[in-house]
Amino acid sequence: MELLRNVVVLLHIVGFAVTFGAWVAEAAARRFRFTRVMDYGLLLSLLTGLALAAPWPAGVELNYPKIGVKLVILVVIGGVLGMGSARQKRTGEPVARALFVTVGVLSFGAAAIAVLW
Repeated sequence: MELLRNVVVLLHIVGFAVTFGAWVAEAAARRFRFTRVMDYGLLLSLLTGLALAAPWPAGVELNYPKIGVKLVILVVIGGVLGMGSARQKRTGEPVARALFVTVGVLSFGAAAIAVLW
């Protein structure tokens, strides 16, 4: 059971890595656009995060402040991606640089919290 939990933790970190990696690829190409890959990474992070919030196996102590902080970050990233993607589809132009940078900083911050806290 512990191995399964560790695999879910790995997939959780991979979800944020996918979001951040797609962000870095867009930033390196100077496109400043949100992609579906960012959405998929965020979805993977959400699903695995919900699985990790369940107390399994029995005896695992959960860090509720960490779970709360990461959930807030995930919701903010989702909101920013949603707003930026909608505007991007409507106008055809890249998203505002502030929104683009926000997604990168928050994705990196969520991964850092997952590893360091």
